[in-house]
Amino acid sequence: MPRTVEFPFLVDNTLPTFPDSGVKIGVVTFPGTLDDRDAARAARIAGAEVVPLWHADDSLQDVDAVIIPGGFSYGDYLRAGAIARFAPMMDKIVDAANSDAKLPVLGICNGFQILTESHLLPGSMIKNNHLHFICRDQQLKVENVDTRWTGLYEQDQTITIPLKNQDGQYVADQKTLDALEAEGRVVFRYEGLNPNGSRNNIAGITNEAGNVVGLMPHPEHAVEKGFGPDHTGTDGIYFFTSVIKHLLEASK
Repeated sequence: MPRTVEFPFLVDNTLPTFPDSGVKIGVVTFPGTLDDRDAARAARIAGAEVVPLWHADDSLQDVDAVIIPGGFSYGDYLRAGAIARFAPMMDKIVDAANSDAKLPVLGICNGFQILTESHLLPGSMIKNNHLHFICRDQQLKVENVDTRWTGLYEQDQTITIPLKNQDGQYVADQKTLDALEAEGRVVFRYEGLNPNGSRNNIAGITNEAGNVVGLMPHPEHAVEKGFGPDHTGTDGIYFFTSVIKHLLEASK
């Protein structure tokens, strides 16, 4: 019989994680998704049980939170996220996110694009203003620590998270931008350099309830010592530990 080799987590043990937390985090896969395994690994490192969710299924399998990962769902045909928005799984996610339970949902890169197409978050994502794909380590300023996914960050903290996108320019009409700013719903802002022309340097936003967060950079690529930005960065792990901590406290 073939053997399955399980590679160890190369984790900085000083990070506050929640081993065997019992929290179930679903990770959605669409045709063209390519960062679902990375997102799943990050959630496991943080201490969650990971539940794979297939785009064509219509059951959330009793998960406590959902991650919509990066990639190129349906090849970004029409526009990024436009087709994925109509998947049966997205109907369930939208209903659960808007329910009284306020299911925590994190959309990363293409996941952020899908969240805007699903109207869980306002605005839209268009091609980078320089019309090129970009891949770099990006500094972000943490603007909101009151969401389900950012509670373990510090207000105004600067973190470094990998960024890779082609359709990463966040746009919205002035009324929407003014509302996001006035209501404190900008969660992350590009620091030092705006890599794609996003309005107001916006890198990530949240809904009014704080349970849905979308951002363009990839925190799942900065969770293991030796593999993150500058080969030491682990700034991304706090997305995943934040939601676990929130869910554990909410269940008491």
